Amino acid sequence: MPWVIDGNWVRKVVADFIAHSPENSLQNAAQEKAFGPPLVGFAEGDDPLFEDFKEHVGPFFITPWELFAITFRDPGVRPENLSVISYILPQTEATKRDNRREDTFPAERWARARIFGEKVNEALRRHLVAALAEQGVRAVAPVLAPQFSRRISAKYGFSSTWSERHAAYACGLGTFGLCDGLITPVGKAMRVGSVVAELRLPATPRPYTDHHAYCLYYSHGICKKCISRCPAGAITPAGKDKQLCMQHVIKTAAYVAEQFGFKGYGCGLCQTGVPCESGIPKAKD
Repeated sequence: MPWVIDGNWVRKVVADFIAHSPENSLQNAAQEKAFGPPLVGFAEGDDPLFEDFKEHVGPFFITPWELFAITFRDPGVRPENLSVISYILPQTEATKRDNRREDTFPAERWARARIFGEKVNEALRRHLVAALAEQGVRAVAPVLAPQFSRRISAKYGFSSTWSERHAAYACGLGTFGLCDGLITPVGKAMRVGSVVAELRLPATPRPYTDHHAYCLYYSHGICKKCISRCPAGAITPAGKDKQLCMQHVIKTAAYVAEQFGFKGYGCGLCQTGVPCESGIPKAKD
């Protein structure tokens, strides 16, 4: 029955996959792991934050209840009987080290983590959904659902019907930085995924009320290291220009193909070589 599955069970499923699955690979000659030990957090399906996201991002944003009701054709399911499971997959020290040295294009490990690492993330989403299903628990990974699509927000520009970073914020796993990255206890150099499940899991406490609480610039008026790290000039004290960022990322595809011999892209320079790379920064950082 659903209520025998608790948060520790979910954490173990996620951690075991990252620790032992051969799918957790950068797909390089050494078959290095793409990610280190994950973090996992939970939010209640009726958390008001998800309605707030819809209000701010746009009416196209899907709440956990809407997604679940559509997926399972069950409008009678109660939001309070759902939980959002979010996990953080931290980049390895080798990947961060390599990218820290770059100033224009991504390091090979970083580009691999962007492409092959996201395949790991997708496999983990499917694995968690399947593991829950084996226990009789209905679940869906929002970004793998047919309802997921890229959209344009009138207020924020490039957007989508679900945000993995915003789900992680709701699940107590981090807050946003000047460059829009999510700063977590294991830093900003990471990837993130989520699943909505028919479970009542205790919500992970959010040790913040400000969505920029962990960013040194927003909280203390200092740092701004991500500004100088951006090769596209897309980050300023006013925030990130998504268009400039995307234009640069598109340019990286040719570099990755020529230098590393695979089809991919990436950047992540603003996520490395900064105080929030591997943890929540302190003002002295």
